[in-house]
Amino acid sequence: MSRRSLFAYLGTLLAFLVLDGLWLGVLMGPTYKSLLGPLMLEQPRLLPAMLFYLLYVLGCVVLVILPSGTWPRAARLGALLGLVAYGTYDLSNWATLQGWSAGLALMDMAWGTFLSAVCCTVGHLCAQRACK
Repeated sequence: MSRRSLFAYLGTLLAFLVLDGLWLGVLMGPTYKSLLGPLMLEQPRLLPAMLFYLLYVLGCVVLVILPSGTWPRAARLGALLGLVAYGTYDLSNWATLQGWSAGLALMDMAWGTFLSAVCCTVGHLCAQRACK
């Protein structure tokens, strides 16, 4: 793994963990509990959560950050990746789960789009910094 790839991965992962942690733990935790009720576990399962973050950030780096020449392009492609990934999850849940509403799907898709754009931008800037 190159220094550029490593910086991109670590920067993206750190940004993702901090921002998503604030979103899920502080800002939206009570909202998700009220909307999803019994579907939610008391404590999330750490292994699948860790695997998600590690895998998703890998996708951000390989599919968005490394091929992007500029941070605006990384932001745009990151937003698209977030919309597709979160849209796949949320629209599938809305189609198959009781209690998964259109409002919840749209809110989560908007978050995933924004989050991925920001984190891919951060990762791109970290990768550029590694090359200086």
